Amino acid sequence: MIRFDGKRTPGSKLLLAILIGIALAIPLFSVWLLVYDRQSQSDEARASITEGWGGPQAMSGPVLVIPYRTMTTETSVAGNNSTVSRTREIQKELVLEPEAVEIKSNIGPELRKRSIYEAVVYDAAAAGSARFAFPQDLNRYGVDPATLDLGKAELRFGLSDPRGLGANPTIKVDGRPVRLQPGAGSGSGRGFFAFVDAAPLDGRTMVVEFDYDFRGNSSLTLAPHAGDTHWKVTSAWPHPSFGGSFLPGARNIGADGFTADYRIGNLALGRSLVSTGDKGSSDITAGAPSPETRYEVAVAQASASNSASISLIQPVDLYSRIDLAVKYGFLFIGFTFLTLLMFDIIGGVRVSAVEYLLMGAAIVLFFVLLLALAEVIGFTAAYIVASAAIAGLNTAYSAAVLGSWKRGYVIGGLLIGLYAVLYILLGLEAFSLLIGSILLFVALAGVMYATRRIDWSGTAAESR
Repeated sequence: MIRFDGKRTPGSKLLLAILIGIALAIPLFSVWLLVYDRQSQSDEARASITEGWGGPQAMSGPVLVIPYRTMTTETSVAGNNSTVSRTREIQKELVLEPEAVEIKSNIGPELRKRSIYEAVVYDAAAAGSARFAFPQDLNRYGVDPATLDLGKAELRFGLSDPRGLGANPTIKVDGRPVRLQPGAGSGSGRGFFAFVDAAPLDGRTMVVEFDYDFRGNSSLTLAPHAGDTHWKVTSAWPHPSFGGSFLPGARNIGADGFTADYRIGNLALGRSLVSTGDKGSSDITAGAPSPETRYEVAVAQASASNSASISLIQPVDLYSRIDLAVKYGFLFIGFTFLTLLMFDIIGGVRVSAVEYLLMGAAIVLFFVLLLALAEVIGFTAAYIVASAAIAGLNTAYSAAVLGSWKRGYVIGGLLIGLYAVLYILLGLEAFSLLIGSILLFVALAGVMYATRRIDWSGTAAESR
């Protein structure tokens, strides 16, 4: 039983420290909610900064779509139990993917800021060529070449957020420029297309050259549609993250930017160069990130499809690091209370519940200071300032409470050591659990050794 008057047993002192530590879980959880709320505000601010610029972009194509006619027979049972057959003509589409595509993309990044928030946007260029060949075995796909309407073919390019498309895209078919139209033609999806005459394609190849600029933010994704896709990417951004279903075969990352070289074949895509479908059903942007989605959702969608994705990440995500730091809050409180308890039990300096509570509140305040300062001066500088302020405050207060500056320096040294260890843990996230476990084991072993002769219940003293 805890007695707030008179003498307390070592066990009651330990129980008091535990109860106060548990009570401090409430403000610590409130700090975690504050971090989550500020992160949500940061996401909304980044979305506001990039609004109207262009979302995470996914490009695809070109593909050649040729309408054709086919007959279908429907059989039904009449009232006199006789069967009636009706034949009707339906419109379908033959989709031809190029035999080879060469694409060169340059991503020009820009860091835009509004108040304390910032977002990465970019201007990108896509230039290259595609080579189409008319298949000689259309009958295998159930298509009669005589039913093809070659004069109404469409050359389609996909872009997930056409708002970012530049003013003057240039598309040439066999050296002749074609007039572009918005949308996906008679199909579904986003992008632009051109009406072309595919009649000359019969028996030879068609070469399509393209050059267009567009704007986006956070990431660029390519959904390949070709027998052989060769994509070269260059950028001045020094912190790329490569995702999606395909990784670059060669890449070079330095302080002045990166280069990436992709080579993707249709066998790896698991898709034929020829496909058919109902008119208006083809969508070469299917599976591409929507411009309205958040960056994390866009990356997840791109990774789930046959695509190659490059994200322009910011190397320090301060909210995730602060969130991880808050999770170690109990470690700080526990070690500080444990040190006070040792002074109380072994050193004979009585520590009251109010003193436990105030020092614990100061430790919780560290995380609030860290969050507030990091949004303004950056994580590392904020960590140094906040840890120095709280360590100094608790050192001075514990020196007064414990009646000795030497004891206060012990508390201060403990906090500084904990802050240093936590900073290392935040930088070595993969080993944080291992290092934290070893630290707790060493601390527990030290406490067990220091308190091995303590009579926690106080019964030995009473029996004497």
